[in-house]
Amino acid sequence: MTLTLDDIRAAAERLKGRVERTPLRHSRTLSEITGAEVWVKFENLQFTAAYKERGALNTLLQLSDNEAKRGVIAASAGNHSQGLAYHAARLGVPVTIVMPRSTPFVKVQQTRAHGAEVVQDGDTYDEAAATAKRLCDERELTFVHPFDDLKVMAGQGTVALEMFEDQPDLEILPIPIGGGGLIAGCATAAKSLNPNVKIVGVEPAMYPSFTAKMRGVGAATGGATIAEGIAVKQVGELTYGIVRPLIDDMLLIEEPYFERAVALYCNVEKTVAEGAGAASLAALLAYPEKFRGKKVGLIITGGNIDTRLLASVLTRELVRDQRLVSLRIIGDDRPGLLGTVSALIGQMGGNIVEVAHNRLALDVPAKGAEFDIMIETRDSQHTQEIMDALRDRGYPPRAV
Repeated sequence: MTLTLDDIRAAAERLKGRVERTPLRHSRTLSEITGAEVWVKFENLQFTAAYKERGALNTLLQLSDNEAKRGVIAASAGNHSQGLAYHAARLGVPVTIVMPRSTPFVKVQQTRAHGAEVVQDGDTYDEAAATAKRLCDERELTFVHPFDDLKVMAGQGTVALEMFEDQPDLEILPIPIGGGGLIAGCATAAKSLNPNVKIVGVEPAMYPSFTAKMRGVGAATGGATIAEGIAVKQVGELTYGIVRPLIDDMLLIEEPYFERAVALYCNVEKTVAEGAGAASLAALLAYPEKFRGKKVGLIITGGNIDTRLLASVLTRELVRDQRLVSLRIIGDDRPGLLGTVSALIGQMGGNIVEVAHNRLALDVPAKGAEFDIMIETRDSQHTQEIMDALRDRGYPPRAV
């Protein structure tokens, strides 16, 4: 069993007018930051905010009348469930989604809102998948795998087909790998259109499933990654067989690079990417020497990120860039001290976000006071200027 460019072109014809033909745009700022010539494919602009719609719909459109009448089933707690539910509802195909019991309530509600019957069972994806397969047999439904299926892979491959239609001279594609459906489809399309293009797989360092399989070793997986969409313990068998001959390199990404990539998409491109959706940009940030000077095609694979997590990532980026910093100042406990320090910070253009005043800490003199003042600044240089000014006035600060 294999996947061909003809399969992907046929999928593109089926999907025409049914999914968004998302834009591929050159990013001047990301190019300057990374040293590569960066082109971004905005798959977060799909209706369900992820590329997964493509593979799901390509599969649904090839059901027989009898299969469509009986319905489909899938196991997923992520973008596959929403993409399948949305397009199944539009086609009038009954759909059942099995989700682990730990699935966030908002994802359950979003999937139900698309008309799916949601069954919550099992504590892990594997347990939910086992329930889905049992229900599939009992109800005579059609199982739609999130990645290990040729029709799904062909649908996902239309992403790369569109990228090369818009920019035929792309030189390298870093592509996130979870189960492997996206990279299987995109690598097949890209290598068929340009055998010289480089395909680079991108995995979270906590979940090196493809890398481990490629090296013939067991994968030690686990941990709380913000790239949960590609936090897969085992890559698909079909996808691995298709991808392995086409892949040129594998990169493992640590968490700070995912965070920085999400923040850059928000701040530079004014668009929302989930952790896995920003993985290809994270690869450029982590390994700039591998991409410098090359024409690179990045795919924002999805934008479904919890708003609290997004807020946390953006705030942490301010801390990382020293634009949000907490300064500890110890001084005499006399009236007007806080006012004097606050006025100086304000005169220097800093914005005070929070103040904590502590007189009882034992490392503070009995007649002294300790202040933790969180300030927002323009950049690390501005922060240093404020710290120097405080020091010159006799209030030496310490970053905490």
